[in-house]
Amino acid sequence: MSHLKRIAAAAALSLGLSGAATAQEGSFAISVVFGPTAEVPDPRVGYNGWMSNQTGVTETLMGIDYDLNLYPRLASGIEQLSPTTWRVTLREGLKFHDGSPVTPKAVIDAITPISVEDGPAYNARVARLLDLAGMTAQGDNAVVFETNSPNAAFRWSLSDPAVAIMGAASDAFPINATGPYIFREAVIDQLYCAEANTGYRLGAPGFEEVRVVASPDPAAAALAFEAGEVDLVINYPETDFERIQETGALGFTSPTARLYFYSVNTTSGPLANPLIRQAVSLAIDRDGIVEAVLSGVGGVPAGTIYPAGKSWAADITPTYDPARAEELLAQAGAVKQGGQWMLDGAPLEIEILTYASRAALPPTAEITQAFLQQIGIKATVNVGEYGASNDALKAGDGDMFLQAWVMLPQGDPGAVLGFLVASDGGSNAGGYTSAAMDQLLKDGQTTFDPAVRQRIYTEVQQLIAADVPLIPVFHVTQANVGRAGLTGYQVHPTETYWITHETALTK
Repeated sequence: MSHLKRIAAAAALSLGLSGAATAQEGSFAISVVFGPTAEVPDPRVGYNGWMSNQTGVTETLMGIDYDLNLYPRLASGIEQLSPTTWRVTLREGLKFHDGSPVTPKAVIDAITPISVEDGPAYNARVARLLDLAGMTAQGDNAVVFETNSPNAAFRWSLSDPAVAIMGAASDAFPINATGPYIFREAVIDQLYCAEANTGYRLGAPGFEEVRVVASPDPAAAALAFEAGEVDLVINYPETDFERIQETGALGFTSPTARLYFYSVNTTSGPLANPLIRQAVSLAIDRDGIVEAVLSGVGGVPAGTIYPAGKSWAADITPTYDPARAEELLAQAGAVKQGGQWMLDGAPLEIEILTYASRAALPPTAEITQAFLQQIGIKATVNVGEYGASNDALKAGDGDMFLQAWVMLPQGDPGAVLGFLVASDGGSNAGGYTSAAMDQLLKDGQTTFDPAVRQRIYTEVQQLIAADVPLIPVFHVTQANVGRAGLTGYQVHPTETYWITHETALTK
């Protein structure tokens, strides 16, 4: 398909125009909510690496399997030489898409820009995860990494899609990576296109081309699938999931590590009082939300950060107890008058913030509003953009911010929690501070014994349940729909893997 035809197809799909495009022979089209952010989206920048990793363009030194276990990917192994020193040995015979060899120097050159402030590939989130003091080549096939402080999560950080191993870019290979597919073009917010790397080391990939098409409207994506315009829909509308399978489509569901949760304003307003935070959490019927918003197939109620049965999960059951919630409100000094809770002589009112780019967010916020109103708390819902909502909570212009994060993107618990609940966390918009939490997070980072780390992060989750800086609502069971004959595909718990060289579509 020509460049102009690809753009036209992408535009048609993003608008949900049935019949405007059809799946191409040898091409595999995937519909997702978000499109690329640049014409050449550097995988190291922001979350660009997710799409390049998902489509099989880029690869990392380490990987996460479907049971959330760490495994060597481009590396053949990793060993710890000291609390701050790690040696990664590369697999033999690795080549970039342009045919040049993957050398220790190339690995260093790919990773270094991530930590260069003001540089074009700077990524503050990943730079903090890596905490690199330096890297050196050791012989022809190893890189020695030095971290500034002991970092038990370091080896897991090497699986982050942003830590993509790439060679020198060129006009022919603007993203010169190692995966089974080669990046070819992107249309901002619309299309990401890659073609087969026929010389891939593990075998020829199953498609000549992979196209990722952005369709922010889940209903439009579903229509495009039924019209034969796309072959796989990521996050298919749960309310239609059972019906579409009756047409012969394949349904793929699996619990993921994505959590829908509220960040809570702990510094001002009514939720600065931990008793009121606890009351709000108890007032939310999570089972009711899952059934109403996700049709019972898209998630499970959340009592803690990580889904039950997955790595690092603590045994904390979500509790719905509106009577106990009202008792806590009274303990916090609120008084109920005419069915409305009053605090300091004024109605107790909570503003809920969220955004609309994930279909389940607004209705979850609205149902939460209804549950709060049922016990006499006045609540409002404000749906805006993600950044604006986050900034509003940080400025104290809201009380609860509903969002959705993958809580184990690298399989290790420390990274995301550090951003969300550490006193200096970059995404701690609610302003939560706790010396006990900060110490636990530090202990989790600097302790290398897995059993001890499990106990530490269990304590972290118990402290979150007690202090309520976050209110978990549900863990997503991702529901995807694919064309009949799709093989070599399954839902990954981190959501960062879609296509491998084995993914194929049989007739």
